[in-house]
Amino acid sequence: MDDKNIAFEESSDINKEELCALYNDAGWTLYTNDIDRLKDAVANSLQTITARSDGKLVGLIRCVGDGKTIIYIQDILVLREYKRCGIGTRLVDIVLKKYHDVRQIVLLTDDTEEAKEFYRSLGFSEAGNMKLVCFVKIRS
Repeated sequence: MDDKNIAFEESSDINKEELCALYNDAGWTLYTNDIDRLKDAVANSLQTITARSDGKLVGLIRCVGDGKTIIYIQDILVLREYKRCGIGTRLVDIVLKKYHDVRQIVLLTDDTEEAKEFYRSLGFSEAGNMKLVCFVKIRS
């Protein structure tokens, strides 16, 4: 399967069932424990791009920020059965193209080799390699 069969669209109008299926598939159940909050978060994002195969939500990227000096890639998800088909790369490419003049593009990700290799392949660098430090405060 390649991304030629995938429809990419800017849309934040995603129903709760689709969001639950996608986020649960990624194991991000803290999001789906309060699906109304997640739906509101997606609706209030700077940009949300969906990837659909025959109408089925198979991927999503959402960004927050001002769109001028910084964007933060908050979430990028692809259903496990659709990974390694170019969908994640295409989602990131769409965002990077739209925000081509934004200086800071930031994201946090899991500390896995798979995640690191994916983002490195797209030209991202780990903050520590750029003499930067990242601080995060996550409330449970």
